[in-house]
This record gives sequence, C-alpha cells and structure tokens, in this order.
Amino acid sequence: MKRLFYIGFLLILTASIGAQEVYNLKRCIETGLERNYAIRIIRNTQQISDNNATIGNAGYLPTVGMNGGFNGSINNTREEAKDGTVTKTNGINSETATAGIDVNWTIFDGFGIQAEYAKLKELKSIGELNTRMTIEDLIADIASEYYNLIRQKIRLQNLTSTLNLSRERLRIVEERYYIGSMSRLDLQQAQVDFNSDSSAVLNQLEVVHRSRTALNQLMSIDNVEERIHQKDSTIYPNPFLDEVDLWSSTMSSNVSLLLAQKDQRLSELDLKKAKSRNYPYLRLNGGYGYTGNWYEVGNTDFQRRLGFNYGVTVGFTVFDGLNRKREQRNARIQIENSELRRQELELALRADMSNQWMAYENNLNLWALEKENVVAAQENYRIAMERYRLGQLSGIELREAQNSLLNAEESKSIAEFSTKLCEISLLQLSGQITNYLIPDPNEASQ
Repeated sequence: MKRLFYIGFLLILTASIGAQEVYNLKRCIETGLERNYAIRIIRNTQQISDNNATIGNAGYLPTVGMNGGFNGSINNTREEAKDGTVTKTNGINSETATAGIDVNWTIFDGFGIQAEYAKLKELKSIGELNTRMTIEDLIADIASEYYNLIRQKIRLQNLTSTLNLSRERLRIVEERYYIGSMSRLDLQQAQVDFNSDSSAVLNQLEVVHRSRTALNQLMSIDNVEERIHQKDSTIYPNPFLDEVDLWSSTMSSNVSLLLAQKDQRLSELDLKKAKSRNYPYLRLNGGYGYTGNWYEVGNTDFQRRLGFNYGVTVGFTVFDGLNRKREQRNARIQIENSELRRQELELALRADMSNQWMAYENNLNLWALEKENVVAAQENYRIAMERYRLGQLSGIELREAQNSLLNAEESKSIAEFSTKLCEISLLQLSGQITNYLIPDPNEASQ
C-alpha cells in the first residue's frame, strides 16, 4: 500500500508540473526585472538623482521672488508746544501696501557652480550604476536559483530512480522469500533499504519546493508556491570562457570598479569646489516694486512709489580662520584615499577572478571525470543486478552497486551545478551577466 502511495504521489506531482506555463532562464530574469521590489525601489532612487542633475540645482540660474504686504496702524497722539498749548488727536489711521519682485543672480563664485553641476551629473551616473549593480545582482541570483532548481530536480530524479531500483529488488526478494529461497533477513534488509530510499525522495520533494519558492520570490510572483515549469531539465556549463577576455572586461565594465572611479571623481570635484573660495564672487540683484501709503493727518493724503532697484555685489573672503586651507588639505587626502580604495578594489577583483577561474577550470575537469564515472557505475549496476537475479550476488553487494550509481550521478550533478555557479560569478565580475538576456539562437530558429 505504501508503494502505491509513493508512486501515485509522484505521478500527481509530475502531472501538475507538466500542466504549468513554461519558463526559461531569460523569461525568469525578465519577469524579475519587471516585478522585483528591489529593482523598482532602486529605479525610483535613480529617478531622484536624475531629477537633481539640473543647472538650476547647481546654481547657474537666478532666483526670482515675489512679495507683497499690507500694514496699518491706529494711534492716539498728544503734542505739547513750548507755549503750553496741548493738541490731542485720537484714532489716527495710517496704512501701507507693498508689492514687488526681486531677482538675485550669482554670476561668478570661483567656479564653484561649475563644480557643483559636474558633481550632480556624477551623482546621476552613480545612480545609474547603482541601478545596474542591483540588476546584475538580481540576474545572478535568479540564474543561480534557476539552475539550483534544475539541480534539485535532477537529484529528485536520481533518488526516484534509486527508489525504483530498490522496489525491483524488494519484489525479487519477496518472490524468492515466498518460495523459500531467501531468508526473512534478506526480506527485511530489502524493505529497510526501500523505506530509506522512500524517505530520501520525500525529503528531496521538500528541497525542490523550497528552491521553487525562492525562485518565485526573486521574480516577485504573488503566488510563491506556483509550480512553474522550467524549459531546461539539464545544466550545460559553458566550457569556452576565456580568462584574458574576462579580466579585460572586468577592468572596463565591473560596476564596483566604475563606482570607485566615480568616487574618486567626486573627491576631485570637492577639491575644486573648496578652491572656489580662493576667488572673489560677483552677484547681481534687481527688483521692481510698488509702495502705497495712506495718511489721515498732514498735508498728504496718499503717497505712491513705483520703480526699479538694482545693484552689483563684489566680495572676497580675506580671512576665514584658515578654514579654506584646511578644507583643501582634507579634500586632497580624500582624493588619495579614493585612489587607494580603487587600487584595493582592483586587487580584490584580481583575487576573486583568479579564485573563480581556478574553481571553474577545476569543476570542468571534475565534470568530465564524473560523466565517465556515471557510465561506469551504470554498467557496474547492470552487471550486479543481472548477477543478483541469478542468485550470484548478495543483497548487500547489490546495495553497494546501487549506492555507487547514486553517488556517481550525484557527483556529476554537483560538478555541473558548481561549474555553472563559477560561470555566473565570472560573468558578474566581468560585467557580462546581462548576456543571459540575449536571445538563444537555437530558440529563435525554432
């Protein structure tokens, strides 16, 4: 009854997966780039830096302001003349209305405005690079999980195949036990092995579910339990990567290195802005205004003024407590630090590239060996099973051959997946991870 349950469960699982929509890696990545929350957030952040990179924000343009007001007063006055005459006036009301427009414009501030605008444009570029870095990280994560799901499904297939082999062995032992040619110990051992393999299959089903859920989460699919069906069922590592080309691409396209270069450029602009205080500044100002006054006493009842005002301001900071020199010294130190950080990052990238390339080549060699081992293990198990059917091999020896076949298939799968992970890391380091978005020519021809 248990065996029927396991078989039925696996058949239902396979049927439900087969009915789902097909996703290849390119489609998974495109779905993630469209829906992933981190991508949407970083794009909004980039939009802010894009909005800030304007000549107005840098200070190139004048500022224009409008103002208006109305004031009134009611006073009681008492005047005493020298001859002793006293004059009292109560409730004297006077009112004033003003309206005007003012323009202020900094024409020159020692090239500080130019430095600020250049800095805003660099910050815009940094926003674009941060978006690109987030996109590349997401592509690498989706690709890794996509192939991990394939790897776990392959392992499930291997464990299921092992379970089928154990089922066949149990069938043979049961038949021989009932005719008296095998002992109860052989039957119990076969049953234990079958139960152990069944448990491994059930545990692997959980691993597959977790991997599928992780992939759906990266793609921001609302139903994280959706059983997407992958177009690929095997992992094909790319054996044609070139270390020299990868390193050359890393030096020109690695996002972290480009950000380090931008950081150095920002430090240089900070120094330029600090130096701008060594120069005088020139500012223009002007305005047009209206003023109206209403009086209840005196010879004038109403007075109005309407006209322009303008001016030029030239200034220079003679002494500011040596702060300018301090700021410029600190800016030069920041330039040196940013250069050191760039060199440190370049060295770290060189080390990462070397380690990943070594792992890539090593796993390629392991992959070739493990493929040969699988062929040998399959032939070994075929011979062992034939001898077992003839009664020339014990159950323990058959189990060893069975485990050898499973281990060989597992090692081959691990070598394939590890090589693919190294490939993903190398492409990400070299800034070529977006190659996974390039259409597959084989698919295009279909």
